[in-house]
Amino acid sequence: MIVEVQCYAGRKADERPVRFRIGDRDYMVEEIVEQWYGPDDSFYKVRADDHNLYLLRHQTCGDTWKVESIQKLG
Repeated sequence: MIVEVQCYAGRKADERPVRFRIGDRDYMVEEIVEQWYGPDDSFYKVRADDHNLYLLRHQTCGDTWKVESIQKLG
């Protein structure tokens, strides 16, 4: 599922996600639990303000963000 993501931009552009939108709802990233990098993608496992875990994938070649999985904790 393709989503809109707002990122913190510090020393380099789009360092990490801080907020994302699914449908009509915005989610604030409360914690980056894990992150890793592939040859063409960056992955972020985040805990959002609804207390669920989301796996966000940033495809750098097209600057596209996707939600790869949602883990409901509540």
